[in-house]
Amino acid sequence: MKLYHYPLSGHSHRVRLFLSLIGAEAELAQVDLGSGEHRAAPFLALNRFGQVPVLEDGDTIVSDSNAILVYLAKKYERSDWLPEDPAGAAAVQRCLSVAAGQIAYGPGAARLVALFNARFDMAEVSTRAHAILKLIDAELDTRIWIAASRPTLADVALYSYIARAQDGRIALSSYPAIQAWLARIETLPGFVPFSPEHLAAAA
Repeated sequence: MKLYHYPLSGHSHRVRLFLSLIGAEAELAQVDLGSGEHRAAPFLALNRFGQVPVLEDGDTIVSDSNAILVYLAKKYERSDWLPEDPAGAAAVQRCLSVAAGQIAYGPGAARLVALFNARFDMAEVSTRAHAILKLIDAELDTRIWIAASRPTLADVALYSYIARAQDGRIALSSYPAIQAWLARIETLPGFVPFSPEHLAAAA
């Protein structure tokens, strides 16, 4: 397997994190977004949307980070991370949708503004970020993991952009349940950090 990724991308990190958590090996191929490699023909042949990450597994090409998480869980038969029962699967899917929606357009977008001068309104994305963080903090106030009694793809999908919310000047000090949840994820065997040191090394 080969994972096309970009080290500064939270979407890429969530896939790298899950690969490590389940002990699955994949060759890492860094895509140089700064030079526009993601818009060049060879990469567009893998993903016409021009986005990372992309997983290449033999003849199978999977794009979109959450789709890759599901693919890997199914490939390795990890129902501990992606429940097979209807209620469990639905609970995980709900959080995958949150990761692709409110998290991407809240903490994720704030990070894009602060680090990459993306053309979003900072006040608007900050408001969205705190709105979803308040909801997640309330969810975690009465549970250890976000979607089940154990860590699942839901936790993996939500982790990266929440963990680096401060990159977008979104403070987590008002969200103690989130802080405790982040700490629990960071003690899991195989955890791979998404930290300033790793960002600096990748830049």
